[in-house]
Amino acid sequence: MSYSGRCNCGAVTATMDGEPVGVRQCWCRQCQKAAAGGPTHNAMFKTAEVALSGDLSRWSYLAPSGNTLTMHNCPRCGTPVYAQSSARPQFMTFRLGFLDEPHGLAPSVAIWTSEMPAWAKLDPAMESWPQQPPPPPQAT
Repeated sequence: MSYSGRCNCGAVTATMDGEPVGVRQCWCRQCQKAAAGGPTHNAMFKTAEVALSGDLSRWSYLAPSGNTLTMHNCPRCGTPVYAQSSARPQFMTFRLGFLDEPHGLAPSVAIWTSEMPAWAKLDPAMESWPQQPPPPPQAT
């Protein structure tokens, strides 16, 4: 299966030639800021299976996990495109909103639930982690 995505203005596009290694909902404070208070919803793909086109702006920060996260956005329209962790350069994590519909992806895991606001509700059927979960299987 392959997936594609584009920013709001169409200046940045991506294709992913493979299934995601994970689809997650993230409740860390940085993601809450990016998502206007709720979680972000993300699909992690093997870097080797991603082709990007267009210019990106980027900024990095030290996450509570101790890893440096680099966020990549479209500099024209500001759409969040993907994030990459210094601990896992073999993966690129794309926001589900960047992906073209119908992608059919839905989070199966909630992470950093220890930072959820008191009003937030989790799907009880969803696996959850209070902080950073173990890494996904290594890319081949």
